Amino acid sequence: MPFYENVFIARQDISATQAEALTEQFAALIAEQGGTVTKKESWGLRNIAYRIKKNRKGHYTLMNIEAPAAAITEMERQMRINEDVLRYLTIRVDALEEGPSAMLQSRSRDDRDGPRRGFGGREGGGFRDREGGGGFGRDRDREGGGYRGRDDRPPRRDFESEGRPAPEPVPAPPPAAEGDKS
Repeated sequence: MPFYENVFIARQDISATQAEALTEQFAALIAEQGGTVTKKESWGLRNIAYRIKKNRKGHYTLMNIEAPAAAITEMERQMRINEDVLRYLTIRVDALEEGPSAMLQSRSRDDRDGPRRGFGGREGGGFRDREGGGGFGRDRDREGGGYRGRDDRPPRRDFESEGRPAPEPVPAPPPAAEGDKS
């Protein structure tokens, strides 16, 4: 039988146990169709790169499957029907990976590195303001910064005092003919 990897994203407002129940439901469906799910990994609640159906996060789950194509087709049909599933991706692979996936390996590496440090080798990151904390300086919204009117602009360049001619103005495009509809 062919091998498949399936990753699906469940809505953020269901609980972790409900996401696991969804995984079990799809695994039971594969088993009914004559296949087996060799590995189930829950990657937890993660941020999504862009909003999907008004959700910014989702419960990610990976399944390694050994099943006939008809079972995968039926599972994907059930995923399309289920409103808790935001997205899914099923890929046919030559062989199934043993051990934890790359997502779980990177999580365990982050855990053993200790506390995260910003770049620059200091706590809080490399950008420092006058008070010594991280950030880009003062908070413009609260301290009256930001755009302050015409005086905020730099002075205009005076080309003649620099000894250069002023740039020519860009001519306006010719008016369209009455019969021209472009």
